[in-house]
Amino acid sequence: MAQKLNLLGLDRNALQVYFLSIGEKAFHARQAMKWIYQRGVSDFSQMTDLRLELRNLLSQQAVIDMPKIANSQMSDDGTRKWLVKLIDGNCVETVFIPEEGRGTLCISSQVGCMLTCSFCATARQGFSRNLNASEIIGQLLIADQLLKTAGLGPRPVTNVVMMGMGEPLLNYEEVITALRLMLDDMTFGLSRRRVTLSTAGVVPRIDDLAMDCPVSLAISLHAVTDELRDQLVPINRKYPISQLLGACERYLENDTRRRITFEYVMLDGVNDSVEDARRLATLLKNIPSKINLIPFNTVPGIAYKRSSSNAINRFRSELMRLGLTTITRRTRGADIAAACGQLAGEVQDRTHRSAKLAAAQ
Repeated sequence: MAQKLNLLGLDRNALQVYFLSIGEKAFHARQAMKWIYQRGVSDFSQMTDLRLELRNLLSQQAVIDMPKIANSQMSDDGTRKWLVKLIDGNCVETVFIPEEGRGTLCISSQVGCMLTCSFCATARQGFSRNLNASEIIGQLLIADQLLKTAGLGPRPVTNVVMMGMGEPLLNYEEVITALRLMLDDMTFGLSRRRVTLSTAGVVPRIDDLAMDCPVSLAISLHAVTDELRDQLVPINRKYPISQLLGACERYLENDTRRRITFEYVMLDGVNDSVEDARRLATLLKNIPSKINLIPFNTVPGIAYKRSSSNAINRFRSELMRLGLTTITRRTRGADIAAACGQLAGEVQDRTHRSAKLAAAQ
């Protein structure tokens, strides 16, 4: 028998093409999307505004197949982390962070990561494969359903950040499809300002993103010189800071009201001096920006230490004195290894990372 088509992960255009291919009207795509994403229905027989013959045909040809939850943890601060099991046995991690007036879901884009950032737990897991669009959007759908069941209201996820396992821009086509689904009024209807993609700096894809789906952009910068960033974020050797910041300036050309978030992990004695803060302000002087200072979260086997509170406060104060909007990110979920840089998952195949990275770029 032919394998059934998974309708989860098809954006509106692709779903319209599918309905046309089976001799049906394109408008059924909108109906199906509402059932799947807004009502959480995966059984075609329950989609009552589709005629019976069409429901039977869909049951024969298609499926709505979501990832499964292998494990669930809840932090003392209310952060939730799910180990999401994929069909091939790999697992990725998804994190929900509740805050006053909003709920942020951190979504993974790859099983493991192709990059080798020296302070990150995911980097130590190796790399298996890219997630497909159904596995990416499936994290949002399953989290939405679980949180509603837990009584967190009719719209528990208000913000999405592509900051989980993996480098989103090295899984470009599948991530773009998932982003478009998040934004679609027939699904979650999130605004571009409430969807953020975080990248270590894949410069050509930043330019592509500006054209294809210009959501909010976050840059994992972490250093103010190429010499140091080469060590912390090795993709800098291919796309050095000057090229990266040039891409950031281009990203904002068509929307001067927006800002780019720059993420900066605070490492004791490595990148946390007042002079580093001054250099950072100089680098960003022409880019509307917000700086997120991230206290380093301990990872077994990684020798870096978190900057002291005094060092972080001095760094932040200097940036603010120089006119840069700066916040220190509150560490959430550290007791369940759900904080920034701690996501690990379960990676089945860790081979050929360098070859896959070269092909992806």
